[in-house]
Amino acid sequence: MIADFAPERELIEKGYRYICGVDEVGRGPLAGPVTVCAAVIDLFSFCDGVTDSKKLTEKQREFLFPEIENCCLAYSVVSAPPERIDEINILNATKECMTKAVESLSINPDIVLIDAVKLELSVESKSIIHGDLLSYAIGCASILAKVSRDRYMAKCDEVYPEYGFKKNKGYGTGEHIEAIIKYGMTPLHRKQFVQTAVEHYEQKIGR
Repeated sequence: MIADFAPERELIEKGYRYICGVDEVGRGPLAGPVTVCAAVIDLFSFCDGVTDSKKLTEKQREFLFPEIENCCLAYSVVSAPPERIDEINILNATKECMTKAVESLSINPDIVLIDAVKLELSVESKSIIHGDLLSYAIGCASILAKVSRDRYMAKCDEVYPEYGFKKNKGYGTGEHIEAIIKYGMTPLHRKQFVQTAVEHYEQKIGR
C-alpha cells in the first residue's frame, strides 16, 4: 500500500515517523456542520481500499471506518456548526476546525498533510492539491470525516424528516430547496448559503 502513495513514501525516506493527514467534508451543503478529521497513520499497518471518500460508496466507507480507526495511531474529528459558519464564513470555519483537530491529537505529528488548504500550525505542514487521492493519510482522514458527518446528518433526518437529510446530507438538491421554501429553515441551516441557493433556484425554475 505504501508504494501507492508518493507523499508518504517520500516523507518516510526522509525519516518522518508521525505523519498526519487532514481533510474536511461538508463545505458546500446548505445545512449541517463542516466536519474535519486529523489522522496520524501507523507506518506499519495499512488499510487496503483507502482513497478519496467521494470515490467510495456509503457501504465501502462504513466498512473502512473501523478498519482505519484500528490502523491509525490517533485521530480527532472536529465540527463547526452552522452558526459558526455564518459568523466567520466557511473557509475560516474549515481552517479553525482543522487547527483544532490537529491540536486535539493524542500524538504530536512530525508533519501535517492537508488537502488543498494552507494552515498556520505549530508543526510542519504541507498543502496537497487532490490530497485525498494522492496521500494515504489524507485519504484516511477523508473517510473518517465523511462517515462521521453522514452519521450525524442521518440523526438530524429523524428530527427534521421533511428535508431528506439522510439522503441529501444537507446539500442543495431541488427536493431540499423545495422543502426550505415550504417549511422554512431549521437551526441546522446556514442562513447565508440558503438565501443564495433559494434565489438561484427560483430564478432557474422561473418563479
